[in-house]
Amino acid sequence: MAERPIRLLIADDHPIVRDGIRGMFAGDPGFEVLGEAGDGAQAVELARALDPDVILMDLRMPATDGVTAIKRLAELGIGARVLVLTTYDTDRDVLPAIEAGATGYLLKDTGRDELTRAVRTAARGEAVLSPSVATRLLGQVRTPADPLSARELEILRLIADGATNREAAARLFISEATVKSHVLHIYAKLGVNDRAAAVATAFRRGLLTLDDGR
Repeated sequence: MAERPIRLLIADDHPIVRDGIRGMFAGDPGFEVLGEAGDGAQAVELARALDPDVILMDLRMPATDGVTAIKRLAELGIGARVLVLTTYDTDRDVLPAIEAGATGYLLKDTGRDELTRAVRTAARGEAVLSPSVATRLLGQVRTPADPLSARELEILRLIADGATNREAAARLFISEATVKSHVLHIYAKLGVNDRAAAVATAFRRGLLTLDDGR
């Protein structure tokens, strides 16, 4: 008795990309493309209705992005494996997707044979990562984030409390230029570019607690 084909859902905001992905599986009896979604919200709706085995999910889509969709799928208890298929392999993209529950992460320059193997692997519940993503994740493990100094933590708590650089300087009895220097160091260590992202990342890493910023 032949095995049931792996049932797929494609989520990408570009119709041409969706057509290309569908074409990679066309004619292969081991796969069945159930449907296509143009954003994360539609992907969640179709996943609930069609019960795919694997969802090929882009990350940067309008309205509802891929990471938000992955989180929503997990909240709903939908058992489909999510295989991210995107153009981006930065920490800002990779880590949130993996943390949200993605089973695998591939780039869009992946060839047909590699993609079909990856889908089969993901369908079994096994992790699959493109080489560049695997290298990036290993680097995160082997090179722990540079810890914040006691002064940087003080300033980060003040930022969470809504203090400006000038207000932080006055409260800590240091110059505003020194505060700016510390803020730049905080951004570099946390891998962020603004105050809101610094606070959010600090909470996620446990550097700040709910008692901070009040």
